[in-house]
Amino acid sequence: MTGRPRKDAGQAFPIYIMMVAGLLFLALAFFAVGKASALRNGSQGAADAAALAAAQQARTNFGPGFYASLPGNMLDTFLVAPFVAPCSEAERLASANDADKKLCYPTYGLLRDRITVEVEGRKAVDSSVIPGSQDKKAKAEATALIEFRCPNPKAVDFNSDGVQDLFIFTCRDGEILEIPPASPPPWESVSRTLFDVRLVDQ
Repeated sequence: MTGRPRKDAGQAFPIYIMMVAGLLFLALAFFAVGKASALRNGSQGAADAAALAAAQQARTNFGPGFYASLPGNMLDTFLVAPFVAPCSEAERLASANDADKKLCYPTYGLLRDRITVEVEGRKAVDSSVIPGSQDKKAKAEATALIEFRCPNPKAVDFNSDGVQDLFIFTCRDGEILEIPPASPPPWESVSRTLFDVRLVDQ
C-alpha cells in the first residue's frame, strides 16, 4: 500500500486551519446577530411597557378632573382637554426592563391622545466580529393610545333646576354606564369603560 505523501498533508493543513477559522467566524457572527436581535426585542418590550404604563397612569390622573366637571356642568369642555403625559411612569417601567427612557411626548387629537416613548437598552452588542458594536445599544419606540369610548353622553336633570342629576354614557360596544355626579362610583371601576388604552402603530 502506498502511503500519503507528506507534501500533500502539509498542503492540506493550512486549508484545514482556514476552514476552522471560517466556521468559527461564522459561529461568532451568528451569535452576534442573535444577541443583537435579543437586545432589540428586549428594548421593544421595554418601550411597549413604558408607553402603556404612561398611558394608564394618564388615564388614572384624569379621574379627579373628570368627576369635578360633572357637577359643574363642564363635562363637554373637560373631555377635549389633553391628557398630561406622566413620563416619570414611563421612565420607571423602562428602568424595570433594563432600559433608559430617551424620549416621552404626547400627541393630541379629538378624544384620542397618544403617548410615545423611546428607550435605549443598557447592554451593548459588544461583538468582536461587528465593528463598532462595543457601544452599540438597541433602541425602540412605542406609542400608546388613550381613546374616549363613549362619545356624546346624555345629561339628565330630574328636577329641572339646571343641575344635572345623571350622566348616561353609551359606549361603542353597546355598554351603558350611568354616573350620578352627586355620588359617582370609584374611578377605577369606570375608567376602563370610558377610556381604552392600547398600543398602536405610529
